[in-house]
This record gives sequence, structure tokens and C-alpha cells, in this order.
Amino acid sequence: MKIALTKLSTKDLATLAQRILSNVQSGKYPVISKHPLIATLKTSYTAYDKVYTKQTYSGKGKEVAAADHERDVAYSNLKSFLNGYRKLMTAPNQQSAADLYGVFKTYGLDLDRMSYSSQTAQMKKLIEELETPENTQKLKALSLDTAMADMKSTHEAFEKLFADQAEANADLRQATSASAIRKDLEKNLKAYLNLLTAMKDVSGWETLYSDTNELVKAAKNSVQKPKDDDHGNNP
Repeated sequence: MKIALTKLSTKDLATLAQRILSNVQSGKYPVISKHPLIATLKTSYTAYDKVYTKQTYSGKGKEVAAADHERDVAYSNLKSFLNGYRKLMTAPNQQSAADLYGVFKTYGLDLDRMSYSSQTAQMKKLIEELETPENTQKLKALSLDTAMADMKSTHEAFEKLFADQAEANADLRQATSASAIRKDLEKNLKAYLNLLTAMKDVSGWETLYSDTNELVKAAKNSVQKPKDDDHGNNP
């Protein structure tokens, strides 16, 4: 009764373990019902069943990227307006636009191309500077207070989502890894199958061996065989 447990998918390994345990617990095989290996196998299967489908990461990556795009757009729109308006020398409040664009230059004109952490650090400083009473008045004079509020709100929304993602990822990494639990289940399944193989000719074990062998065959058949590249393709 040989099977490469490492080649089974996570789901197929769980199915095999579950079927073996159900078979053992059916009451049909007194020779194995109280064997200590069954309790060990059940414990490792229970642990595996809880985690084998869990995600390694929080799955919030796309949401974070979308939130970052929103703040990039808000940042770029305000920066572009100020850049264009400051060049209109005869426009009302042209100097205010030039001053505010100078603030953007101070903290970087390419924040939307920086990494998340670098952009966050600079955006925080930029927003603080733009929120000083003097600059707030200049933004209002240019009717840009709403655009400023939008840039700030999109930045804060990104920061909240990014923090949620970081916390979720940390929680997942702290959990016992599914790969480690899988190895434990494989080890105990292998020990159980080896036991049955060693005892297969002993009275009372024959049927258990035969029935379990059928379960193993079903699991082996679940492993997809590679296609025969030469089949039907000979020149």
C-alpha cells in the first residue's frame, strides 16, 4: 500500500485522512479501534482541517492598491492645477498658487510614484504644511479647499486600509503554518499505512488492510497524470 502523500493536493490529503478516520471509527475493526496511533492521527487531521484552506495573506492587496490610486489621483489633480494656475501671471491669486506649488515641491512632485511607506511619510508632511492657517487661506482664495479635503480624506482612507491589511497579515503569519501541519498529518498517515501493511497477514487485520487500500487507490487516482505529449502527435 504505497502512496506519495506529498503529491496529493491539500483537499485530497484532507479527504483521504477523513475517510480513513471515518472507516476506523465505524466499529467494524476492533483490532484498531483503541490503537494510540488513531488518536494521534485524529489530532493532526483536526489541526490540518482548520487551516489547510486559510489564506497566507489577508486578500486586501487589491483594495489597498485601489485606495492608493485614489489618493494618487487627488494628489496629482491638486498639484497639476496649481502648476498650471501659477503660470497665468495675470490671474487672480496667481501668487497664492505659486506659493502652494512651492509647498508641493518641498515635499516632492513625484509622491504618486513612491512606495506606499515613502509616499505616506511625505503626504503626511505635505498635508500638515497645507493645513497651516496661511496656506488654508490661500487654498480657500483659489476655491481649492474641497480639493484639499479630498486629498486628505483619500490619504486617510488609504492609511486605514493599509493598517488593516498589515494587522491581518501579521495575524496570519503568527498562526501555525499550514505546511508544518501538513507534514505532521503526512507523517501520521504514513505511520498508520505502514502499520496496516505490516499487519495485513495477521488475523483480524486483513479486511481493514483491504478496505484502507481501496481508499488509498482512490486518493492516488485523484492525482492528475501528466499528458502524454507523444500520444497522437507523432509526425
